[in-house]
Amino acid sequence: MAGHHAPELVLRGRPRPGDATQHRDRVAPTAGTDPVRVDSRCMAAPPHLLLVYGGHPGGRTETLRRAVVAGALGCGEAVELRERPALQAGLDDLLWADGLLLGTPEHFGYMSGALKDFFDRTFYPAEGRTEGRPYGLFVSAGNDGSGTVAAVARIATGYRWSPIAAPLVVVGAPDAAALARCEELGATLAAGLAAGIF
Repeated sequence: MAGHHAPELVLRGRPRPGDATQHRDRVAPTAGTDPVRVDSRCMAAPPHLLLVYGGHPGGRTETLRRAVVAGALGCGEAVELRERPALQAGLDDLLWADGLLLGTPEHFGYMSGALKDFFDRTFYPAEGRTEGRPYGLFVSAGNDGSGTVAAVARIATGYRWSPIAAPLVVVGAPDAAALARCEELGATLAAGLAAGIF
């Protein structure tokens, strides 16, 4: 029909390797006029944020995790948060995520066995499929947490993830200042995903 324009899609931004979805501007046809561009991000589902954590129920890592979650959900931006104990998290969770929060206690200068197990199970199946994902790390430490941070950073580099902030290490029982820093970490990643910064 004369004057009728078929809908087309225009890619916005750089897609991440392995992503099946990208931000698009949908071009909607209107009778007798040029197409009207509508930014589909206004209608898109909220970004997916995955929190994977080790540690035992009732421990210090759980206290930190609750504060991180409060920050992510209270940042004023729409995000879909999925929390998974590391032993229950899998490849589907990882591929679903647009960003990750990782929490672990310090165990003998290393990460928890549960978080290492998550990495062991997902690393090769996810290879090349999660590159560029932003992540944040929080550690409940009894010592200085440096070995834990270094070990997680090496593995995250292998996935080709990008840290959004310096790792958050809390030594000993968390106080109000430590919990505020945890809330800030969760809020920073959630807000950055929602705004398209990360």
